[in-house]
Amino acid sequence: MLQGDLSAQMVAGIDRYFLRETEQSPAGRQQFWQRDFSSSQAYDTSVQPNRERLRKMIGAVDARLPVKALDTLRNTRNPSMVGESYSFTVEAVRWPVFEGVFGEGLFLYPTNQPRISVVAIPDADQTPEMLVGLAPGLAPEHQFARRLAEHGCQVLVPVLVDRQDTWSGNPEINRQTNLPHREWIYRQAYPLGRHIVGYEVQKVLAAVEYFAGKGQQGEGNARKIGVAGYGEGGLIAFYAAALDPRIEAALVSGFFDSRQRLWEEPIYRNLFGLLREFGDAEVASLIAPRALVVEHSEAPKVKGPPKPRAGRTGAAPGKITTPDYATVEAEFERARTLLKGGDPKVLDRFSLITGTEGMTTGPGSDRALLALLNALGDSAKRLTRASKSPTHLRAPVDLATRQQRQVKQLQEHTQKLLRESERVRAAFFWNRLEAATARDWEAACAPLKQILWDDITGRLPPPALPANPRTRRFEPATADSGGITPRGWAAYDVVLDVYPDVFAWGILLLPGNLWPGERRPVVVCQHGLEGLPADVITEDSKNPAFGCYKGFAARLADRGFIVFAPHNPYRGGDTFRQLQRKANPLKASLFSVIIAQHNRILDWLGMLPFVDAKRIAFYGLSYGGNSSMRVPSVLDGYALSISSGSFNDWTRKNVSLEVSTSYMFHGEYEMPDFNLGGTFGHAEMAALIVPRPFMVERGHNDPVGLDKWVADEYAKVRRLYDRLDVGNHTAIEFFDGGHTINGVGTFDFLHQQLKWPEP
Repeated sequence: MLQGDLSAQMVAGIDRYFLRETEQSPAGRQQFWQRDFSSSQAYDTSVQPNRERLRKMIGAVDARLPVKALDTLRNTRNPSMVGESYSFTVEAVRWPVFEGVFGEGLFLYPTNQPRISVVAIPDADQTPEMLVGLAPGLAPEHQFARRLAEHGCQVLVPVLVDRQDTWSGNPEINRQTNLPHREWIYRQAYPLGRHIVGYEVQKVLAAVEYFAGKGQQGEGNARKIGVAGYGEGGLIAFYAAALDPRIEAALVSGFFDSRQRLWEEPIYRNLFGLLREFGDAEVASLIAPRALVVEHSEAPKVKGPPKPRAGRTGAAPGKITTPDYATVEAEFERARTLLKGGDPKVLDRFSLITGTEGMTTGPGSDRALLALLNALGDSAKRLTRASKSPTHLRAPVDLATRQQRQVKQLQEHTQKLLRESERVRAAFFWNRLEAATARDWEAACAPLKQILWDDITGRLPPPALPANPRTRRFEPATADSGGITPRGWAAYDVVLDVYPDVFAWGILLLPGNLWPGERRPVVVCQHGLEGLPADVITEDSKNPAFGCYKGFAARLADRGFIVFAPHNPYRGGDTFRQLQRKANPLKASLFSVIIAQHNRILDWLGMLPFVDAKRIAFYGLSYGGNSSMRVPSVLDGYALSISSGSFNDWTRKNVSLEVSTSYMFHGEYEMPDFNLGGTFGHAEMAALIVPRPFMVERGHNDPVGLDKWVADEYAKVRRLYDRLDVGNHTAIEFFDGGHTINGVGTFDFLHQQLKWPEP
């Protein structure tokens, strides 16, 4: 039997499991690729499915508006022309991306007819003006947009959403956060299948569309199109080039790496499922046979989000560090290895630029820019170094207002998606199901159940170890018992193996009046956030846990039910939340582990000689109430589910900016699941439980949600049960209380549905 703090050991073991899976992920990626090197066209066709999966991962899925022209930003006081030099002019421009969303930045047009078009993307904390030489902050040799324009390229420099937190909140409800603007948009977009990365890639691709259209319209010969980016701009340039074959060459500076420690980077770089199929080498292979220039330059210095302060908290930890040259070189060589089955000339189009002896260079060093230009058909051997910066022709752009526009446009777009999400879920779920009976419904839902498990939650493989159950008597009289006083039942700690380093653990309560050969129903009583199994058992009114749980597990054992109180690993603050960060790139989540643990628990309970395996119920509060939606919806072994203090309009709970209890204003950054809001809400999860009994317990004063949200969501469930003629299998109880177990109607429901007599 394990000793010590089993909760901490569980989290540590899951951590080791995901780190090991991350280390092994490159070896498993080949199964997703079917590269055909017989011709360039065949290769492009063969990797198109990978390209589309990457597009979905980064959330670049919205149809863009056509871009026929760049809109110049001018008014009666300010002309659109903001600057000029001896070799180019600078205009403030914008271009449409989606309805209400525009790319915005500076357009540099050379004095001579341009031969090459480049989208030059600064880091998130740099402005286009810095990259052009109209504002301080970058040495002239690193102003790569200006240098490309001086060389004769037309250059579009977009604004990126930055890492400040100025607009990350809703002052109308007096809620502000310290979420960087990038995380602010990420947290809203992620549950809706979108992403800050995808949004900004879309802005770049809209600019590419403009450049491609100009060439096709006969303004000189069709120009070759390139992208160049540094830091966050390097990320955007990299993915844009991977998605759009019209981009002939890409320069990626201060970003390229192995991604094996993606979980340490800022959360706005988190991509669900990325590392199962893609490291940077695999993304690079989507650019081939086009050109890629990787510049090993010093990454932006990001030690974390803006510091927490009064009224502003909630941001996820995450940092950006400069990778060692050896890791960049190894990933670059791995990219070349992936392409060795094709035309050897393709390998010559991949370049790694560094300083002497592996030192960093750039961003935008001469060698890197020349490599980009050469790949775009320019045979230049050197670049001009202008001594004089461009001259301002008008008052400088109001950078804060421009940044606010960029943030607010994406915010409004995402909130619009939220308002449409119920319709989207209906098209995905309800409108595709037809069933006249409960049995037909259960069969029709089977494919959707697999989608929830496989594609949204993330399914782990079957257990790699036998259960190897270990038990010990749980002694209520010990100091850490939490005031548990058994009345006619015995308590046992139980540990079950699941995977190497991963185990399930809980407390089993056995009534003392079990008869030989008798098989009784089981109620699995699940604690909430930062809880322990003992919390649902204690009846010590001085114990803080009692106020929430009211000793409901002990009370159910008093009624003759067998009770199992499992531990779920959402305990330890950032320690457990980082498990989600490590799981997501592997196409997994915290609930991937929880479901695997509960699957093992169900198997073990079902083998006990005194358990009726067909009468095992799930009853959870708060995070446990969320578990009561996520686990029984995919595990049929649970015969009944009761969700307390959680059932909700789950998409609004994660994305809404209208209520202060939205997770947008709190530190639970592990809560969002990618595209859950476009596929499954709590009503849809409950529909996967049908025809098994399902109940909601809701306190009127519970701040986890609003009565009208809960009632509206439950109405869909009630209607379904009634339509399938199993209306007696569902119920909701509202009570005058808060975030707590009530234990009145739910207890009656358990007795009725599990066919166990009340005492």
